[in-house]
Amino acid sequence: MGDAGLVVVALTIAVGLVGIVVPVLPGTVLIALGLLVWAVTTGGPAWLFFAGAAVLLAAGQVAMYLLPGRRMTRAGVRRTTLLLGAVLGIVGFFVIPVVGLPIGFVLGVFLTELARAESAGGRARTAWAATVVALKGVGLSVALEASAGLAATVLWVVGALTLR
Repeated sequence: MGDAGLVVVALTIAVGLVGIVVPVLPGTVLIALGLLVWAVTTGGPAWLFFAGAAVLLAAGQVAMYLLPGRRMTRAGVRRTTLLLGAVLGIVGFFVIPVVGLPIGFVLGVFLTELARAESAGGRARTAWAATVVALKGVGLSVALEASAGLAATVLWVVGALTLR
């Protein structure tokens, strides 16, 4: 693969890394596609680097769903609360592009927990505490996916420099 091809792959991976943090682009998928194109065009040992990076990306995907979910469940945030937060986040994404997703998620979690707390005789403070736990879970999820993406990127850089 020539220099121009490496630049295109690097840009694809960079856009994927941004896509992990900005929930508009499929970040991990873009990183994997960039690595796949590099492995196909380079061939040979590049497939070993691709396989290692794919394992890192897959592990990041599994971890980003399991670990935050367990923490939120332990803290008492119900799955239905997270589901309703996600639904309102998607609605928010279309109402206020890009920033509407996190705003809608936070609002959805807060309103769901507020309704639950009010019916149980609680207060808004309880609902806000659950919202903070959900926000920390989302932050942990993004951090785990970003870490896996960065590790896969470092592995690709090592592979690209080694096989050059």
